Amino acid sequence: MTDHKDSLNLPTTTFPMKADLAKREPEMLRAWEAADIYGAIRKAKKGKPKFILADGPPYANGDIHIGHAVNKVLKDIVVKSRTLAGFDAPYVPGWDCHGLPIELQVEKKHGKAGQKLDARAFRQKCREYAAEQIDRQRTDFKRLGVLGDWAKPYRTMDFKYEADQLRAFARMIERGHLYKGLKPVHWCLDCASALAEAEVEYEDKQSPSIYVRYAVKDPAAFIARFTKERDFDATLPVSVAIWTTTPWTLPASRAVAVHPAFDYRLVQVDHDGRRELLLLAHDRVNETMNAIGVPKGGYHLVAQAEGAALDRVALAHPFYDLTLPIALGEHVTLEAGTGCVHTAPGHGHEDFVLGQIYGLEVANPVGPNGVFVASLPLFGGQFVFKANDAIVEHLRGLGRLLASEKLQHAYPHCWRHKTPVIFRATPQWFLSMDQADLRARALAEIPKVQWTPGWGEERIVGMIAGRPDWCISRQRTWGVPIPLFVHQETNALHPRTQELIEQVAVGVAREGVDHWFDLDAASLIGADAAQYDKVSDTLDVWFDSGCVHYCVLEQHPELGVPADLYLEGSDQHRGWFQSSLLTSVAVRGSAPYKGVLTHGFTVDAQGRKMSKSLGNVVAPQKVMETLGADVLRLWVAATDYSGEISVSDEILKRTAEAYRRIRNTLRFLLANLDGFDPQRDAVPIDDLIALDRWILEKSRRLQTELLGAYDRYEFHRVYHEVHNFCVVELGAFYLDVVKDRIYTTPRDSLARRSAQTALWHVAQAMTRWIAPVLSFTAEEVWALLPGAHPDEKGPTVFASEFHRFPEARAAQELDFDALLGVRAAVAREIERQRNDGLLGGSLEAEVDLYCDRVLAGKLAQFGDELRFALIVSRAAAHPLEQAPAGALIDGTLRLKVVASTAPKCTRCWHRRSDVGTIAAHPELCPRCVGNIDGPGETRRFA
Repeated sequence: MTDHKDSLNLPTTTFPMKADLAKREPEMLRAWEAADIYGAIRKAKKGKPKFILADGPPYANGDIHIGHAVNKVLKDIVVKSRTLAGFDAPYVPGWDCHGLPIELQVEKKHGKAGQKLDARAFRQKCREYAAEQIDRQRTDFKRLGVLGDWAKPYRTMDFKYEADQLRAFARMIERGHLYKGLKPVHWCLDCASALAEAEVEYEDKQSPSIYVRYAVKDPAAFIARFTKERDFDATLPVSVAIWTTTPWTLPASRAVAVHPAFDYRLVQVDHDGRRELLLLAHDRVNETMNAIGVPKGGYHLVAQAEGAALDRVALAHPFYDLTLPIALGEHVTLEAGTGCVHTAPGHGHEDFVLGQIYGLEVANPVGPNGVFVASLPLFGGQFVFKANDAIVEHLRGLGRLLASEKLQHAYPHCWRHKTPVIFRATPQWFLSMDQADLRARALAEIPKVQWTPGWGEERIVGMIAGRPDWCISRQRTWGVPIPLFVHQETNALHPRTQELIEQVAVGVAREGVDHWFDLDAASLIGADAAQYDKVSDTLDVWFDSGCVHYCVLEQHPELGVPADLYLEGSDQHRGWFQSSLLTSVAVRGSAPYKGVLTHGFTVDAQGRKMSKSLGNVVAPQKVMETLGADVLRLWVAATDYSGEISVSDEILKRTAEAYRRIRNTLRFLLANLDGFDPQRDAVPIDDLIALDRWILEKSRRLQTELLGAYDRYEFHRVYHEVHNFCVVELGAFYLDVVKDRIYTTPRDSLARRSAQTALWHVAQAMTRWIAPVLSFTAEEVWALLPGAHPDEKGPTVFASEFHRFPEARAAQELDFDALLGVRAAVAREIERQRNDGLLGGSLEAEVDLYCDRVLAGKLAQFGDELRFALIVSRAAAHPLEQAPAGALIDGTLRLKVVASTAPKCTRCWHRRSDVGTIAAHPELCPRCVGNIDGPGETRRFA
């Protein structure tokens, strides 16, 4: 038997089947860096339309986790897809560097500022620690394949950033948004500092649940405001009943709030020796009576009044010699309690707002350490949470306590320390939401933004509409200062505030924040210094990062405002998205972004949060060391990020299998393009064989879908469509069919070059399709693609653009989509017969198809080439009425598959009756003889 292997065009490529990504990717990273691939992309895209994605800064503390990986990979996919779409899309990464977490890390090693280190030295250690963390995180982000200006990122601790932040702050002052006020803010007792809304999380906590009597000062006048419903004893003591879970706030109680529109009742209690009149909301009577231990029959509703009728009734404080009013508050609800709410303006936002209306004292007897001031009667010197029990017992002794029990409920905690926080009125600096229309202008900007997913718009509208003024001051050592001088008597800002902030900013740009903290006030304001206090507070770190639009986008020559996209996790509606919106509107009157994309959080396969105690943490570093970054990137792209993002070893294993399918498809394309020079060998599209024109049209249409999906940030659709294309149109049909033509026809024949031309276009397109996701693999393929596109190739796929398919003039004369269904039916029957031992492979089969006249006509057009399309040795189509009795029914199709008895050609493996009819080649079919010794066969269709 003659070996005809040398006469075949067998696939050849250096692109390995085994990806070995964990080893190969770091080598590619080093090559990218040496070649300055990011710089090459910038040069190639210079002058193109801009697309700006603003990087929300991760915090410079600790190694990156899987959530960081999701975020950075999504951003990278956006930037690379926009780059390939013809945009100049620079990516400037950044880090958030100030604030408490870094202070705590430095304190562990060096103690608090002012102990072993003075404040300046302490800040320097914070700066050094942040720089170390940035270097660690940057290494991992680069390892993910994220391209960006890693050599020149922005850092909120950069002197220029700090200086520009002060300039942004000055603009906000100039536009009338700043004020100083004594207002209740979330206060962390461990931080000894105010917290932003985004720094508060809710965890379960056990608290006292108590009902307390506030005695009415003038019972007769009070009762006169009611409509009598039944006879009652008007000489009984009268009290307003309140419910609270924070007894420690009662020393600061300055009113009791009722809703003006609610129905209130006087309830006569006559049970177990207790006789009194209590004020309760009608809808809360039964629940309250049950809570205080009064059974049905032990109380009666005796009089009615609307809340509005009770305005300014005088009450006695439950244990201090103070007179408190009843105040009308729309915030009162009927969900719990009594419908009468104890009000402490120094310990709650709604209480404070009501207090401003009624002129109530903003009492705050609690120090920054959570201890009552020594001068507070009865409870001075006690820690607030420990004082709860003492207050309850004192109320009991006075006969003011109606009931007491313990309650497990959600309570605000510091997100850093995981400890309960309190509301505490302190002098703080605020950005007002309303005094210069910040709220209204921000709400007007929100509908102009494209929110992805769409529910993000409603969410941030609700947050902006209902949020209190923004407390921007913090009592920290490591942070950007609030560079103000405040008059000691009038509390007015220095009249030259704008000029002074600019002078400070110049110094900060030169020396950093130490310039302000070391500054002698007299050097700036001269003799006036003795009349002014120099502010020592720092700005909220959410203010730091929220000013990226001003400090980075507006200052960087490659960037601009507004950004096309902000992209972060769904928690950032109350964090960075919101702080960026408010600071931008405060600075320039408009939103800093055209679009906002939100992704969910990572959970395990059972939907549980990542937790070391559960053992379900997936470390991105480990995934990259084993499966490679491209598999991790493919997992990110494959998941619908709009909800929770599931990850586990099993999920990643399945992703690796999908990656292998895509890689093997690319390997087949490259292997069969060996020796192909597109400029020399490419066949004009109108001269291509029909099947090759069909796959190009399929690819062109798919590319339109993929580009749309990239534009809509639907990366999971990109993954599914590409993977499906590899499996179905390519793997299960086109590539399977063209093997025969590529392998067996003469090297330079139209039949082979036509297929190679199609393969080359598909490879060019597919390399770009996958590049935003499988960046390392795409670059590996790019280096091996033969020849070049007529206009460019470039050192990196990311310097190119999505492939431009040639336009066909000739009509598509064959219906290959119809053929796909027929081929599937044939394949099923062949597989069945193989399992039964009747066939060894598809080329041993002969097929007769019986179908309706329309389909039969379509199939008949293929002539003898139908066998190549079905990958059998003989195939013919017949009218349905000619189907023999034993024909298999598959849908509307009938078919008969039998094992061929014809001899096998040892070169193409087809079984043909004419094998051996040419004496010189007794083992070959005439087709193969012509492909070896002659001009080669003619193919028109497949």
